[in-house]
Amino acid sequence: MKSKFTWIFTLLLAFFIQFSFAQEKTVTGTVVDDANMPVPGANVKVEGSSNGVQTDFDGKFSIQASAGQKLVITYVGMNDQVVTVGAGSTIPPVVLKSGIDLGGVVVEGYRTTARPRSNVAVTTISSETIEGRPNVSFIQSLQGQIPGLNISTGSGSPGSAQTSVILRGLGSLSGNTEPLYVIDGVPSNLLNFRTINGNDIESVSVLKDAGATSVYGNRGANGVIVVKTKRGSFDSGLKIRYSGVTGFTTLQDHHYQIMSGQQLLTLERLKGSGLGATGGVDNTPMTDAEIAAAPNTNWQDVFFRTGISQDHSLSFSQGSKNTNSFVSLGYFEQDGIVPNTDIKRISLRSNFTGKSSNEKFNYTTNLYAGYSRRNELEAETRSQTDPTFAGNVLQNPLQGMLSSLPYLDPAVYQNGRQLFDDFGQPSFGATPYMLMDYIKNIYNQYNEVKLLFNGSASYKLTDDLTAGVNGGIDFTENQRVFARLPQSYLAIVSAEAGGYADFPGLETQSTTRDFSFNGNARLNYNKVIADKHTIDASLMTEYYKAHYKANGFTTIGLNSRTYAPGSGTGYVPFSAATPNLFNRTVNSSKLEAGLFSYFGMFDYDYDSKYGLGVSVRRDASYRFVQDNQWGTFWSVSGRWNLDREKFMEGSTITELKLRGSIGTAGNQNIGGESPYALPNLSRALYSTTTGYNNQPGLVISQLANPTIQWETTSQANIGVDFVWNKRVRGTVDVYRKYTKDLFQGVPVSAINGQYLLNSNYGNMENKGIEALLAYDIVKGQDFNLTISANGSYNRNRLKNQPTENQFLGDVQIQSNDQIAFQYYTVRYAGVNPSNGNALYYDANGTLTENSVAADRVATGKSPIPVYQGGFGFNADYKGFYASAQFTFVADVWRFDYDLQNLQDPTSIGTFPQSTDQNRAWTPDNPNTDIPSIFATNTANDALSDRFLRDSSYLRLKYATVGYNVPSKFLDQTFLSSVRVYAQAENFLTWTKWRGFDPESNAASTFGGYPTPRVFSFGVDLQF
Repeated sequence: MKSKFTWIFTLLLAFFIQFSFAQEKTVTGTVVDDANMPVPGANVKVEGSSNGVQTDFDGKFSIQASAGQKLVITYVGMNDQVVTVGAGSTIPPVVLKSGIDLGGVVVEGYRTTARPRSNVAVTTISSETIEGRPNVSFIQSLQGQIPGLNISTGSGSPGSAQTSVILRGLGSLSGNTEPLYVIDGVPSNLLNFRTINGNDIESVSVLKDAGATSVYGNRGANGVIVVKTKRGSFDSGLKIRYSGVTGFTTLQDHHYQIMSGQQLLTLERLKGSGLGATGGVDNTPMTDAEIAAAPNTNWQDVFFRTGISQDHSLSFSQGSKNTNSFVSLGYFEQDGIVPNTDIKRISLRSNFTGKSSNEKFNYTTNLYAGYSRRNELEAETRSQTDPTFAGNVLQNPLQGMLSSLPYLDPAVYQNGRQLFDDFGQPSFGATPYMLMDYIKNIYNQYNEVKLLFNGSASYKLTDDLTAGVNGGIDFTENQRVFARLPQSYLAIVSAEAGGYADFPGLETQSTTRDFSFNGNARLNYNKVIADKHTIDASLMTEYYKAHYKANGFTTIGLNSRTYAPGSGTGYVPFSAATPNLFNRTVNSSKLEAGLFSYFGMFDYDYDSKYGLGVSVRRDASYRFVQDNQWGTFWSVSGRWNLDREKFMEGSTITELKLRGSIGTAGNQNIGGESPYALPNLSRALYSTTTGYNNQPGLVISQLANPTIQWETTSQANIGVDFVWNKRVRGTVDVYRKYTKDLFQGVPVSAINGQYLLNSNYGNMENKGIEALLAYDIVKGQDFNLTISANGSYNRNRLKNQPTENQFLGDVQIQSNDQIAFQYYTVRYAGVNPSNGNALYYDANGTLTENSVAADRVATGKSPIPVYQGGFGFNADYKGFYASAQFTFVADVWRFDYDLQNLQDPTSIGTFPQSTDQNRAWTPDNPNTDIPSIFATNTANDALSDRFLRDSSYLRLKYATVGYNVPSKFLDQTFLSSVRVYAQAENFLTWTKWRGFDPESNAASTFGGYPTPRVFSFGVDLQF
């Protein structure tokens, strides 16, 4: 009986246990993308059943399932995930990834939404394409990845701010053309990104059309780039990650074909100019033997170098039920390819997220602190405010390789004093030695402190109504120390000439502080009615205030015994006995800027099939008088998700959405990128001058114009998003941007004391098309291959200009119905075969040797590219992976003044020459493209298009190969993931441009700092 009872009890117990395990329970979880952002609308289904739900707007779901059952999570355009239900009721966050991230979640500025429900044109780039790359600024890593976004770097100096970003064509002629940058809710600017750690970035979203940018009002005309940094996850254990990259930087190749010392001396002998003509015995021409024995210096080895680059990042993340955090430490260092240029950066980030137990109250804080120190050539610093300084051969080391005679010996230079004793005053004959001394003894160092803080909080007043606030500060302090060291040649020259030979040198110290605050308050109503109608409405107000303070001083006369840069020691005191010596000058400035706004957004969705969005914003700017202080900007957007229609059922096109938008946005920074630029345009300004009989006087320096207002850009956009067969994804957009009230100078009579009146006059049109495609060629368990491509075409035209032809210098012009900044030149026709002189076309198309300014014509060419884009692939096989990214720019033109100098026959004997001169015209070589070295009219080249060159290019921008160690090899270790890789940046370039780098944001190249080629090796460890 007992054994029978025991058997029955055991059977009942087994049945009870089986029942317990099979009993359904409520399982909750969150679905996020690989940017750790919620994925609303994802399908969550119990495998093998019809039981399924969709995630809400926060990516959360709740489903009935039993322990041991599998949940299949899917979302169009993203890889499926399968998770097993455990004993608990909550599963860890499920991460959905995509082969090419066209964005499962769309950031629309002040909100996020699921891509199927998005009405606007937005492209999102994930952290995978940014982190670990050896770029000082993460903006450079975006190049070629986003259709319509043109990124061009004017300098390869580490930490240089000379990077231009133009979205969908030029938006202004004189004002700001950069997009608005928003980092975790804090508006920032491109200059600050050299102090930002790119490894902290989770995603970058580029907002393009009016539906996405109009809500930013008078700061949204040029587009918006929203940067989200990494965060922790709720209910997750401690995760530690280390990534390290080490590599080297090198100079890219050029095709100038500079003559050797022997070749140049032979040419000089032929020309009868320079050492080749006078370096023989008793100032006779050099013999072949003397030429053969002359030095042959490769000045590239003197003025350029191979630098070291390294980047280290350590991060910690963890989360409990109601809080999570992400903390990172970073160190970055990169040597420039020019000696004495480099940057070092340390950074700290702490992001914290929390919520109440009932999830009604949510809050976040984001803190970033960065410090960088960089050494920059003074020629780089001065050329930013004075572009002509680049042509100062004697003070621009970037001209060193291109302006130093190859038969000179670098060993001649020892120090600044020796150089002065041997050569005296500056001369072209001492060019390389002066520049060698310049690199060694001209001190130009910047120290930058960057603080970004943002905090936000929201509270659900009801299930449908949420109130929130957000505030952020952006603080940047820059300290610069510039010095002509006492031992420098230039300091000695100035001291000898100025009468203070015992104390040569000067030092300038300057400090700038830039503080801005941006805060907003919002009330959001989100309601789902009858499971089909969704209303999302927000009312917001926003306040922006910025303060800028600058001060500095310059002291002349340094005591070399006690002087140290930036320490305040070694200054020679002022003496009444020498009142004109050892003077100090001081300067100071203070600026403020401010904006105030209130706005509303309304979005309606019907059954994820049709959508409508409306935004209206009122902005006030400090810059304009009261009558023009306020402006209204608006947008209307809509979509039709055709894939939700019945006639699409069973189609291989799993996602098909048609969308459109129209609206306006403004540009209040009409004086340039800075919000502080030109704050007094509505006022008449006066300055002091020397008048009649050398008496002091006042003259008008700016005419008042109280009608000045912001530029307004209206934009219409039609786009389509699609996914075909779950393998091909893409988006295509067609747009028209029209900017009105362009800020520019309008000619007025000189009787007013000025030739131009700052006004809003004229319009500009940009029309174009963009496309982004990705194709998963192979999707398998062991092997995956995805290719992607993007491209854009933009047509720019000026309208209603104040004059038919408005000249910009000698060779550029603004004309109606023509591209902006068009080149206006005399047309070069080649070489006169009868005498070797240069030939040109006059205005009527007739050949002439004597062109004049009146022969200039519009070329239809501009430094603004018409086509740009990129393409590449991602492949992986059993842990091994490879990827490549190509970028291209087409129909863009620039003057190559470096090439002009190397082909200038009048500089033979003074500067180097290209081997192109070997095919110069001679009676025996009459048919050539190079004029005779005795040509008498090559000065006309200054106004001609002879050296206006096509700087289009195709570049292998980025390539990497690596290996992910299989997890089975790490099971018994403290590591959860190991990845090793090698990568190259700016690896190969195909172009007609003959210089170091076809990429530039300038209309001409003259001794610029080339962008480097970078090779590096990295390791990524997760614990």
